Amino acid sequence: MRIAVIVFPGSNCDVDLYEALGTVCGANVAYVSHHEHSLAGFDAVMLPGGFSYGDYLRAGAIARFTNIMPAIIKMAEEGKPVFGTCNGFQILTEAGLLPGALKRNDSQRFTCKTVPLEVVNNQTLFTSQYREHERINLPIAHADGSFYADQETLDCLEDNHQVVFRYAEENPNGSLQNIAGITNKRGNVLGMMPHPERAVETILGSTDGLRLFKSLLANGSVKVGE
Repeated sequence: MRIAVIVFPGSNCDVDLYEALGTVCGANVAYVSHHEHSLAGFDAVMLPGGFSYGDYLRAGAIARFTNIMPAIIKMAEEGKPVFGTCNGFQILTEAGLLPGALKRNDSQRFTCKTVPLEVVNNQTLFTSQYREHERINLPIAHADGSFYADQETLDCLEDNHQVVFRYAEENPNGSLQNIAGITNKRGNVLGMMPHPERAVETILGSTDGLRLFKSLLANGSVKVGE
């Protein structure tokens, strides 16, 4: 399995993703610039956190129009795994690959800390090595992480089991229904505000993010059907 980590201007978690997959998990991973037009030869793609284009206009709004995005959209349409964390999640919503939007935290402040999450759906490409309703701890670092969608969309997310992670014990940003991570209906695109790539070794304070990448490596060679 060959995995692409996209590098946008302002990305600051591309290295974290690369090291989590390549160094810790031993995966075949490569950086791909936003200037590129193709992801030929790759089996999965990762969109990192950070501040692409300085979050001008709004987070992810400019990155959505970069050269590489049509190739990412094509991979999603082919059923291949597409993952976005933090700014990557924002880019996925801007591109229409995931429903809803990420708005300014209710506190109007940047929030950086470790938070407890509930694994709501462990039947995805990304979460098969977690237990259903398991509590895990992952770091967050964002100013625009409050998930918002209209009620019809929220109902669809719940009915289709697209909510994968939910904030537990506290809601750090005001996300509706405590949503921390969702998939598309097909289940091959996951976006989440917490950073699993920052929780893959004991020295980092937690290994709770490691099983997300191990799940992907175990399941990612199978394209998700309609």
